[in-house]
This record gives sequence, C-alpha cells and structure tokens, in this order.
Amino acid sequence: MAVFYNLRLVSLAVLMLVSQLDSASAAVRVFGLHARDLTGDAAGNQPDPYIKVWCGSTFGGQTEFIKDNRNPSWSAEFNFPNCKCGETLKLEVWDKDLNFDDHLGTCTKVVQYGSSPITCYLNKGTMFYSYDAK
Repeated sequence: MAVFYNLRLVSLAVLMLVSQLDSASAAVRVFGLHARDLTGDAAGNQPDPYIKVWCGSTFGGQTEFIKDNRNPSWSAEFNFPNCKCGETLKLEVWDKDLNFDDHLGTCTKVVQYGSSPITCYLNKGTMFYSYDAK
C-alpha cells in the first residue's frame, strides 16, 4: 500500500511541475540579416550600419558594423530560447558614427510558430531577415 501512496505523490509532483511549464515558449532564431539602399547621415556619407535585436524585453545583442556599405549582409545569428509566441521581435538598424549613432529605422514583428522571411521598409532603406520559432 505504501508503494501506491508514494507513486501517487510522485505523480502529483510531476503534474505540478508540468503545469508550471509555459506551453507558449518558443525557441526563436533570427538569421539572414541584410539590407539594401541604406542612407547615411545628412552629409551624404556612406553608412556604417549595424543591427540591434530584441525579443520582447530580452536584448539578444547586436551585429558588427560594416564600414561604408549601403547594401550590407551580416552573418550573425541571434537565439532566444525563452521567447514566447505573441511577443514582439524588434530589430533596429543604426549607422555607426564618431559621436552619436544615427537611427535608420526599426522593424517589428509579432512572433508566430514556423519560419518566416521578413521584408521591412525603413525610414532610410530596406532590411531583410528570417526567423524560426519552434
């Protein structure tokens, strides 16, 4: 009888742990970042672009900046193991400068399960990327 009692306690503990898991969690990977026709500062200089990436309130990091390039491609990938479907994926494009970096635009997308190629029209050019949410 004691074995069945212990088995019921273990089963109850497992059910309690499983109920704490968030079924909406997704492992999100952002990749394939590139841009076209970016414009630099008002002086007409070529931009030195880079990208900052968030999922919800979690900052995932940023790419390296690419000097004097209107059509950059970045090899960086960003992973968000605890991102939830329904959260906002945000990518900001910046132009690196000596004093203050210039904001070229922001892309936002609500995370959904699956793979999605994204085209984002910025204030100063177009950005492309893909994400996977599992």
